[in-house]
Amino acid sequence: SHNHQHHKHNDMGKKKQLEEDEDSSEEESVSVYDSDDPPSAVESSDDDNEGSSEDEEEEEEDDDGFEDQGSSSSEGELYSDVEEESDVEVLDLNYDDAPRAWKPTMTGKRDTTGKAKKKSTETEEEEEEPREEQPVMDSAKLESARSLLMTDDLSSDDEDPDGIQNRIGRVPLHWYDEHDHIGYDVHGSKVVKSVSNKNRIDQALEADDAMQNGGNDRFKIYDALNDRDVQLTERQLEIIRRIQSGAYAHPEHDGNMDMIDYFSGVDKEISGLGSNRYEPKARFQPSKWEKLQVRRLLHRLKTGKITMDFLNGKVRDMNDLKKDKEPKQGQFLLWTGDEEDELSMRRGPEYIPPPKVAPPGHAESYNPSDEYLPTEEELKEWEEMDPSERPHGHFIPKKFNNLRSVGAYEHSVRERFERCLDLYLCPRKMKRRLNIDPESLVPQLPRASDLRPYPTTKCIEYICDDDAIVVVRCLSVSPNGQYLASGAADGKVRVWEVSTARCVQVWDLNDVLQAHASAAAGASDADKKDEEEDDVDNGDDKEAAAKPVKPVVSLEWNPNSDHHCLLAAIGSCAIVLATGTGSADDVEMTEALLSASATPAKIKNTSTAKAVQWIPVPQSASGKAKVMSKHAKISGPVCILRTKFEMAGVKWHRRGDYFVTVCPNAGAAAVLIHQLSKANSQQPFKKVKGEAQCACFHPSKPFLFVANKQHIRIYHLVQQTMVKRLLSGCRWISSLDVHPSGDHVIAGSLDRRMIWFDLDLSSTPYKTLKYHEKALRSVKFHPRYPLMASSSDDGNVHIFHSMVYSDLMRNPLIVPVKILRGHSVVNKLGVLATAFHPTQPWIFSAGADGKIILFHDL
Repeated sequence: SHNHQHHKHNDMGKKKQLEEDEDSSEEESVSVYDSDDPPSAVESSDDDNEGSSEDEEEEEEDDDGFEDQGSSSSEGELYSDVEEESDVEVLDLNYDDAPRAWKPTMTGKRDTTGKAKKKSTETEEEEEEPREEQPVMDSAKLESARSLLMTDDLSSDDEDPDGIQNRIGRVPLHWYDEHDHIGYDVHGSKVVKSVSNKNRIDQALEADDAMQNGGNDRFKIYDALNDRDVQLTERQLEIIRRIQSGAYAHPEHDGNMDMIDYFSGVDKEISGLGSNRYEPKARFQPSKWEKLQVRRLLHRLKTGKITMDFLNGKVRDMNDLKKDKEPKQGQFLLWTGDEEDELSMRRGPEYIPPPKVAPPGHAESYNPSDEYLPTEEELKEWEEMDPSERPHGHFIPKKFNNLRSVGAYEHSVRERFERCLDLYLCPRKMKRRLNIDPESLVPQLPRASDLRPYPTTKCIEYICDDDAIVVVRCLSVSPNGQYLASGAADGKVRVWEVSTARCVQVWDLNDVLQAHASAAAGASDADKKDEEEDDVDNGDDKEAAAKPVKPVVSLEWNPNSDHHCLLAAIGSCAIVLATGTGSADDVEMTEALLSASATPAKIKNTSTAKAVQWIPVPQSASGKAKVMSKHAKISGPVCILRTKFEMAGVKWHRRGDYFVTVCPNAGAAAVLIHQLSKANSQQPFKKVKGEAQCACFHPSKPFLFVANKQHIRIYHLVQQTMVKRLLSGCRWISSLDVHPSGDHVIAGSLDRRMIWFDLDLSSTPYKTLKYHEKALRSVKFHPRYPLMASSSDDGNVHIFHSMVYSDLMRNPLIVPVKILRGHSVVNKLGVLATAFHPTQPWIFSAGADGKIILFHDL
């Protein structure tokens, strides 16, 4: 009740104060008019303030025509009284007297250039007269108000640089009544409630007391979202008062701007209107209509209907030119040659001129030589022959003393009639000759001298100590290029030193196989030992005579430089040989690799166990082989892989642990993969299509290439699927090799072809090269240089420059650069094996003549 009486008392005081202010406002009312001069520059006089009643009526009429945006004078006085008592500097302004809007910069219509039109002198005088009589408010107060509201304040209620304000959004605050906080800030921390627990009534009473007592607290408002009191600034108070009085918040805003007809009265090019628009797409594309017109003009120009003079504008009408060119009637040229053009231009079948008659020879002369005159025997023979078979037809050469003695030709009508029959009955066809230079059809290849280095000259020849000629069937070079291994038809593996051509090691693999066979049959032969003692000599002779000699068909040096071992295929066995070379570290790596083969474990797969058998070879059985390195302990055969069928080839994997063997007649077990470090084997295929001829591994991917007589199949060993089948088009594939990049494959065949496959293009050959005269025996890629070689039974080795580019858009460059000769053909066999040096552009070749030749790039 006390609070209610207190508010009622305040309301009564305010009403009295408002009545007093109304009386004073009538005497001190001020009007402001928009004029060309600023408000501060307008001068008022006492006479203007004491105007007559007629002037006051005109002012009321002008006020009625202007939008009323102010409030009553009582509210202005109410706030002005409060401001006088406070320490805060607030302007004492009556908003009824304040201008609704400042003077606009430009008024009226605009001309075509975008500038404001000047008013006429008559209208200016009419407008200036009433403005001189009207008073203006105090200029100092007006300028201070403008300066306060004209400040560029970019602050916002939403700005929170420290991030401590509440950020719960539009969540109702009564949800947090039971909690000690009212929300969370940007950092996720709680916004704690204030200690004071005041309700709305207490806050309203405090605000009223603050208004009566004065001070800064009277302009505080309560922020319920953040639970704090906010002090209003002078600018905010000024904006609130203008809004309460019904005026615009900013005095610069003009609510009744004059319409400016930009688009109808302004030149767009001068004013720049619409210059920020994007250009239409049609302006950047050629005109289809112009294209059609140009096409029509070109067609008429080609057909001769118009000329360039017509296009350039020199001639207006083409009919004028035609009239000038037309000859006068009654005059024409007889021998112009236009009849041929008319024949070619006329419609119908093409005109074919008849063949010309052959010109007369010496026999048709009236006084020919005696050699052209026929004898009586020749005349009898000609009479028996058909006229078409005679050398001169119906004509018989005769000799006359002079030209007057020559009579009429009796067969002229007949020959002319036969020619007419030939032209009428025999079909003719027009053949156009193409004048093409044959050299232009040959592709432009670089010169061979620009593609060096490549082997060119015979440098070293490796000769066996045996007197008989031994056919060398396979070659292999060590990874460091220091040693060369060769396999011959006598079953011996020889190791040569490349630089000196010295044979440093020889192993007879037939002896190894014989020792193993005799050891296996030792138990069965013990019972028959007594029976054979009587015929020891005869038995030895028969055994020596019956001892089979099998050739070494394939030989491969381990590609890993840390593993010093060889793999040789002889008969139905593959033998692993320790070379006895290398440093101390290499010897340890080699012994670790070969340790498992000394005591091989049993193969788990039953089908593979039936196809292959691992047999260790004791050092006593291999004989006392010399060791080429002081660190090596073993040298010679280490283990034997025995199969049931004859082997055709062996090939290492690039890491030097796995290798593959090929037995063409073994059926499903034709291709076997072995792991030397574990002495284990596996059979990858259940069945093989065709007879496998050779196989090799991909240099970087788990792919296996298997070639039969006509196709090459690529298998993925991890996924156990066939990736691609290459169609060679050959009758019998004899050799296979893969490029170091893995994207290209070459194959040699017995029908003289070398096929190049690009695995990224298609399954058909990219190139088919036919440079040899006989069957190909070996094809090889150089591991480092862009070189390729092929050997054949013609005794030659062809060297090719084979550049494979990293750019997939460029095709490989294959250029034949050199033919190496040095081998002779023996029993229709030529060069049987080739091998490139691993680090130099050299090549080794071996043939049926028993020679091993090294070609250098000299």
